[in-house]
Amino acid sequence: MNFEDFDIWLWIIPILVGIFAGILGYLIGKGKNVPSVDYSSDINALEVQNAKLKADLEICTKRLNISKTPKKQADSAPAISEPITLGFDKDVAKKALGKKVKEDDLKIVEGIGPKIEGLFHNFEIKTWKALSETSTDKCQEVLNSGGDRYRIHDPASWPMQAKMAYEGQWKELAKWQDKHKSGKF
Repeated sequence: MNFEDFDIWLWIIPILVGIFAGILGYLIGKGKNVPSVDYSSDINALEVQNAKLKADLEICTKRLNISKTPKKQADSAPAISEPITLGFDKDVAKKALGKKVKEDDLKIVEGIGPKIEGLFHNFEIKTWKALSETSTDKCQEVLNSGGDRYRIHDPASWPMQAKMAYEGQWKELAKWQDKHKSGKF
């Protein structure tokens, strides 16, 4: 073997090793199935928790505004943070939700049926406005008053849904309820 043949092999061997390593790396990489992680249930749980926190924050803000309002003004004028309602329109509600809706029917809130509505009525919570101003802890207290069979319910989003109904945000309420599939994620 002469010196010129040796010089060619110094070029050929690294090229062949590089080509072989490239093909082998491609085949190994292509064969791996990287599982995708589905975070949709976590996102839905966080949305419910966010709704609960927003409802609690609004209640605290209203309490703070009421405590800062002078007595004369509090008696004569509504609180500034009160939402403005345009009145209940049963046709708009029916169109958005796809069913008849009676004013202040708590059963339109996802998760509330006739018996749970009765429990809320026992606590003098009979309107969407009253439910929208109720804390999640108070909702849980109402459920607990019915016994163990009501412990499976999660009232975290109930004040938020009631607020949407009270303010006439029927499309938003229907969209939220459809997204959360009857309270099940």
